[in-house]
Amino acid sequence: MIPDGEGRGIVLVCDRNGTVQRIVRDDLGLSARVPPGTPVNDLADAGVREKIGGFLAELQARQAAYDWEITVPVQGTLLPLHFAGARLEPGYLVVAACSRHGLAQINDDLMRINNEQANLLRTRAQEQARAVNRHPGREDSVYEELSRLNNDMANLQREMAKKNSDLERLNAQKNRLLGMAAHDLRNPLGIILTYAEFLETEAADALNEEQREFVTTIKETSQFMLRLVTDLLDVSAIEAGQLKLDRKPTDLVRLIRHNVTLNRVLAGKKDIAVEFDAPAAFPPLSFDAGKIEQVLNNLIGNAVKFSHRGTQVQVRLTGTPDLVTVAVEDHGQGIPAADLPKLFKPFGTASVRSTDGEQSTGLGLAIVRRIVEGHGGRIWVESEVGKGSTFSFTLPATQ
Repeated sequence: MIPDGEGRGIVLVCDRNGTVQRIVRDDLGLSARVPPGTPVNDLADAGVREKIGGFLAELQARQAAYDWEITVPVQGTLLPLHFAGARLEPGYLVVAACSRHGLAQINDDLMRINNEQANLLRTRAQEQARAVNRHPGREDSVYEELSRLNNDMANLQREMAKKNSDLERLNAQKNRLLGMAAHDLRNPLGIILTYAEFLETEAADALNEEQREFVTTIKETSQFMLRLVTDLLDVSAIEAGQLKLDRKPTDLVRLIRHNVTLNRVLAGKKDIAVEFDAPAAFPPLSFDAGKIEQVLNNLIGNAVKFSHRGTQVQVRLTGTPDLVTVAVEDHGQGIPAADLPKLFKPFGTASVRSTDGEQSTGLGLAIVRRIVEGHGGRIWVESEVGKGSTFSFTLPATQ
């Protein structure tokens, strides 16, 4: 089992060529993959070796790199880790953690350890000074080496703290600009969509066939752009730490049944049946109904989007006294194993294409993941090419 906690990770010291020199810390059991003397590239999954190469290239060019998300095999599971690194004479310090917050937590741990080392060095310095006084001709090479290492660590931590502060400031600016741009685009796009829908329904008789096709194209393109802008607003709010959950006691069975009914309308156009296996009795849970409905819409909509005509989508709800699990299973194309780590990242689309030309923004699953995690749950996918996929998420039964 992988230990719990965002602060779990691995800390390596590499030379300038990316060869591991020393393992400072390993909470994930990865030291067997990258023992001293091996390339740090071996840490990553074979399919993303180029990405860790890019991380090292940025580290060598800028003397620091931060928040590269790279997939790493951990105890038989592909786990996305967040990488950061900084210059440490004569090489580099590489840190990988299970989350962005985990990077900060490990950095805090390193600073604490460094402070403890500094106190230890002071004590040893006093002992060495007394020894030198007793033996005036003796060189204190050990003390000098320890002092140098301690100074290097302190300089590295100051540099990492400065880089982290700069990156957080730039990321906040990016989120604000993204939110402002998306907000300003939403209203005009909504107006275009409203007029297109009006022309399609009220003025259809006055238009010829080609003009009706133009109006339909305008409507569908406006719908897609409006979804993209809405998703961008959600992403910018989430990245800025502004995901607000309005938790209230809610009947989850009723919510799912209502959502399934709405999605059956769209599924019916592809002759796809959407079924819900509802339990006989289920106690109310405390969650944000609007956000969880957004999760259901995305998962069921994706299942329909990537399923073949005439198939079935099944929604299941199971639970224990502590945990509730919702699963959406389709019998569609399935997703290649190499694509699975991309799915819950922004703009991380798979190589599989929708079966009827439906468009995707590439942001839906990233938003869904943050909503579920914000509720204290988790989300995952199981898939087999040619047989279909099952997306599942959990919610805590008790708050």
